[in-house]
Amino acid sequence: MKGGIALAILIFTGATAPALAQRASTPAMSCRAATTLVARHGAVVLGTGPDLYDRYVVNESFCPIGYFARPAFLPTRDNPQCYVGYYCSGISPFPGR
Repeated sequence: MKGGIALAILIFTGATAPALAQRASTPAMSCRAATTLVARHGAVVLGTGPDLYDRYVVNESFCPIGYFARPAFLPTRDNPQCYVGYYCSGISPFPGR
């Protein structure tokens, strides 16, 4: 039984590892494609340049407790300031909150 579980974990990890290692790069995408990607998945890690990436979300419900959604504008192939959704920040946009 343990061998079967270990094998299943190994197969699952191997099958998902390449997908997890890939990140969409916004400079190579259209603004619409980047926005659609965030909207479709709710939360996604996007690259914005060589070795630069962050997590972007469709709304604050995808942020950890105590974090707030702040508007995110990223460079895309057709728009240097494309609004893709939000990023999560530990700094409140509302004083006293």
